[in-house]
Amino acid sequence: MRRLLVVSVMAAVTCLLAGFPSSAQQSPPLIVVEDHGGVSALPYYEALDLQPATTPQTPLTEAPRPPPRRFSEADMLPVRSARLAPGEVQPRAIQAPGLTPLFLVGDDDRSRAWLRAHAPRLRELHARGLVVNVETADALATLRSLAPGLTLVPVSADDLAERLGLHSYPVLISATGIEP
Repeated sequence: MRRLLVVSVMAAVTCLLAGFPSSAQQSPPLIVVEDHGGVSALPYYEALDLQPATTPQTPLTEAPRPPPRRFSEADMLPVRSARLAPGEVQPRAIQAPGLTPLFLVGDDDRSRAWLRAHAPRLRELHARGLVVNVETADALATLRSLAPGLTLVPVSADDLAERLGLHSYPVLISATGIEP
């Protein structure tokens, strides 16, 4: 047997606007808009004993605010790369197309001598310098004074060292190779 119950949209809107009360413990009865026959699924829904949906109260959290002052490069110091130390670098070929040439140095005698000797070529290559071991802003400034016109930034290079299998610096890394 087919039941056909059509509830007009206007009647539903009128009920909503009239503010008919609804019980919080009991869901409103289902309204069949159209029935093409078959077996009702209502017993399955009733067996679930579903509670009305409630919105959980979550505490409001305040977004972090930026610090009241700006940080300087000196605030990033000291920088230490545990996987790297001054030493001999074995040259080898790599394939890193598009890699901007970069070099790794530290605040040590070997790096300072290497930087003085290679500064003209590094400028020619537009290489960027990573100072991987440096304690103070004065030490960083000294390294920069040895190679004017080159960018030198203090940064730990442990991840880079692991990925490239590096253990020593100073080193030049380009798209085609690693060289001392």
